[in-house]
Amino acid sequence: MRIEDYALIGDCETAALVGRDGSIDWLCWPRFDSEACFSALLGSHDHGHWLICPKHAGARVVRRYRPNTLILETRFETPEGAATLIDFMPPRGRHSNIVRMVVGERGRVPMATKLVFRFGYGAIVPWMTRLEDGTYRAIAGPDIICPRRRRETPPRPWRRRKPFGAIGQENAPQRAPGTKR
Repeated sequence: MRIEDYALIGDCETAALVGRDGSIDWLCWPRFDSEACFSALLGSHDHGHWLICPKHAGARVVRRYRPNTLILETRFETPEGAATLIDFMPPRGRHSNIVRMVVGERGRVPMATKLVFRFGYGAIVPWMTRLEDGTYRAIAGPDIICPRRRRETPPRPWRRRKPFGAIGQENAPQRAPGTKR
């Protein structure tokens, strides 16, 4: 993907690059000077990324920021319908968060998500565990990410891929928020 195909979301202390395909391919977390936990921009998707996109490969993509914000809207149109992926990083409280939400606009759009954590600019595969409250935790040395979501997906050691659907006029937050401590 070309650099001009990326958009920026951020919380004034760090930022992520989101591709036209719905993939976060770059994120240094929790600060700008931290090592990247998503660094597919420099290598391949095996170096860490978070993809949310239609399963239909030929989707038409239109992107925009909501006026006067860093809230990114990526609209996918497929033969089955249309859905919008909304990405943003809210102002930081105690931890940094990424919010990704799929909103169905019309029809039924089969969607997929793939989440690959890598620390150390893609070199370190974290240890994934599920805590008693159902929260997952990715940890490697001093780095930890605790993704939270509204939809249940089965655990896998270091990579997650899960299909889901967006139906017209339906909000479907896939994971909101993910937290880096």
